[in-house]
Parts: sequence; structure tokens; C-alpha cells
Amino acid sequence: MPKIILEKEGVIKQIVASTLKEVYQKLKINPTIVLAIKNNELIIESTKLKPKDEIKIIPVISGG
Repeated sequence: MPKIILEKEGVIKQIVASTLKEVYQKLKINPTIVLAIKNNELIIESTKLKPKDEIKIIPVISGG
């Protein structure tokens, strides 16, 4: 199971998912308001995940 770190909440979860899109669906995360990082690289929803991957999900902050 990939290890998922939710940066804003300081939460670590481990879920079964084969793609980042699946992670978003299982955790009910809107992909338009976050960035996902794997091994210090930005990844997209179709990225395949391996059991030992560590994924950081970071909220996008915008201001006006």
C-alpha cells in the first residue's frame, strides 16, 4: 500500500490504490485544489503507484 501524507492535516494514511486518481477518489479529495508529489517530483492523476511509494498531497494556496 502506498503511504499517503496529507500535508495540511499532518495525517499519514495507507490505502490500496494503483493510481493517484484512485487515491483522490478513496480520500474524497478534489484534485483541482491539491498537488501530489512522489519522490520529489510532481505527479498527475494517471501516475501508477507502487506499494512502497510515499505520496505527499499538498493544498494549493492562492491569494488575491
